[in-house]
Amino acid sequence: MNNNYELYKVFYWAAKTGSLTQAAKVLYLTQPSVSHAIKQLEDSFGITLFYRNSKGVILTQEGEVLYSYIEKSQILISLAEKQMAALKNLDSGELRIGGSDSLFKHYILQHLENFHKQYPGIRLHLNHGTTPEIIALLKEGEIDLGVVRMPISDPQLEVRESFQLQDCFVAGPLYSELQDVVLSLDMLLQYPIILFSRNSRARMAITELFQSYGHHLKPEIEVGSVDLLIELARKGLGISYVTREFVSKELEEGTLFEIQLDVLIPPSHVGIMIMRNMPISNAVNKFIELVQ
Repeated sequence: MNNNYELYKVFYWAAKTGSLTQAAKVLYLTQPSVSHAIKQLEDSFGITLFYRNSKGVILTQEGEVLYSYIEKSQILISLAEKQMAALKNLDSGELRIGGSDSLFKHYILQHLENFHKQYPGIRLHLNHGTTPEIIALLKEGEIDLGVVRMPISDPQLEVRESFQLQDCFVAGPLYSELQDVVLSLDMLLQYPIILFSRNSRARMAITELFQSYGHHLKPEIEVGSVDLLIELARKGLGISYVTREFVSKELEEGTLFEIQLDVLIPPSHVGIMIMRNMPISNAVNKFIELVQ
């Protein structure tokens, strides 16, 4: 038995209103169409669902049993329709984003603030990690999108370039004799270098750059956060490799200065990463539009 959902909807409204005429009005049907639908349903079950009288229709005992089930389904369908409308209008739902601590702090948060003001009903879930960790979370379905440094080469992923960052070496007042001096890579390597952990994209990029000039970049200190890179450079423990945009305040205040090199450090590109050929929610689309 595989009755059309429309038959159950007609049955529901006929039972709810107690009138075939009222059910027809609610459903924008003619009364004969409603009567025909009820007869089809009764014939399919081989039982009578309504008693007819001068005032309308009354459920039989069997009809009461069917109504108890159909009523629940109609309530659930109504709730589902309301939820779909809310998701479409971004009145509810969730947005799960992955990224590094530094990208969250210095870039993503400003966009999240704007997104939350526009769509306060969307719940936000933030996941911190390295690029390989963010890729794994995305593939496992734990996040909806990742904000990562490029390049990313993975046929399962689609990466949309969002903005550029410029990395540089910075030092504190203890190395003031280097200010306004252009250093070669040989000269730079005479000083203690502070780098981010080995699995970071920035670390990989600067290591490859030095290798392309025939140099081995071996840090004196390795750290796991951008804040430590900044603080150690300020304290004079060495020269840190950081993202210029992340130390703009320190550079402006003079607590750090940028080391000038005789080679160009190419800018890095940051992209928004999603699963390829997979549907994305309206919330994800809106966030990507906001960021780009």
